[in-house]
Amino acid sequence: MKKAKMIFWITTIIIFIFEGVMPALTSQSEMAKEGIRHLGYPEYFGNALVVFKILGVLVLVIPQVPNRIKEWAYAGFAFDFIFASISHFAVDGIDFQSFFPLIILAILMISYIYYHKIERYKNNAI
Repeated sequence: MKKAKMIFWITTIIIFIFEGVMPALTSQSEMAKEGIRHLGYPEYFGNALVVFKILGVLVLVIPQVPNRIKEWAYAGFAFDFIFASISHFAVDGIDFQSFFPLIILAILMISYIYYHKIERYKNNAI
C-alpha cells in the first residue's frame, strides 16, 4: 500500500504542478496568450481553461472531496490533454508539442489507476 500511495502522490503532484501551479503563474503572460491565439482560440477560452484547471487540481489533491467529483476532474483533464494534442497536431503538425499532452495524459492515467487501488484498499480494510 505504501508503494501505491507513493506512486499516486508523485503522479498527482506532477499533474498539480503542470496543470495548476504553472497555469496559475503564467496564464497572463504574453507567451501564454500567444499560445492560445496560435491554436486559434480566443483569449477568454484560455482564461476559462486556467480556472477549471486550478479547480481540477484542487479536487485531485484534497482528500475530502467526494469520489464522484474526483472522477469528473480526471475525465476533464483527460479531455483537456486529448484535445490539446489534437489542436497542436492540427496547427503545428507532428512535433514534441503535439505529443507532450499525451505524455501528461499517461501520468494522469497512472494517478487515476493508483487512486482506485488506494480506494479499493480502503474499502476492503473497513
